[in-house]
Amino acid sequence: MGGGIRPGIILILSAWFALVMSLGAAGAFVGRPGQPPVAIAIGVGAPLLLFFAALRISPSFRAFVLSLDLRLITGMQAWRWAGLGFLSLYAHGVLPAMFALPAGLGDMAVGFAAPWMILALVRRRDFAASRAFVRWNVLGMLDLSVAIALGTLSASLSTGAPGEITTAPMATLPLLVIPAFLVPLFLMLHTAALMQSRLVARGRDA
Repeated sequence: MGGGIRPGIILILSAWFALVMSLGAAGAFVGRPGQPPVAIAIGVGAPLLLFFAALRISPSFRAFVLSLDLRLITGMQAWRWAGLGFLSLYAHGVLPAMFALPAGLGDMAVGFAAPWMILALVRRRDFAASRAFVRWNVLGMLDLSVAIALGTLSASLSTGAPGEITTAPMATLPLLVIPAFLVPLFLMLHTAALMQSRLVARGRDA
């Protein structure tokens, strides 16, 4: 089952990334100062809605998600150490502090902890059902949610005044890839990890 659905998932991910790149190149996500970033909200929300809909209506997709290597999908979160880039962009006056600092530091914390989560999973399969693993995933999702909320707030409070530092760069390439592709993807990975955690917990308690 997993072998049959895997090529389709790869194709969908590739098409999703290509769509984000093409729309970003056309400036489709750029909004007006002082207005909520509706286009980016759709870019974040639409893939997640499709993901959760597929989990609900497709047993084969759900089985595929539950069959993913938990160590691999946990390890992919280590890429969030790149949140250091947000701090650099803040230091260079590209992004505002109210967004860059919480988003950057939160991502770095999640990414820094990822290798320790992997090591624990290698040592003990049932670590997936532990409170520490569940908390790490929940905090990872919370970090992304807070970053989205702060980015929306910052964009809504902007005035468009000359020299004002806003989150507008997040609506253009290459930074656009973060909210429109990586953020929903990381949320999906956290969801998959929590689903597997629940499955392990049930098996342990059976």
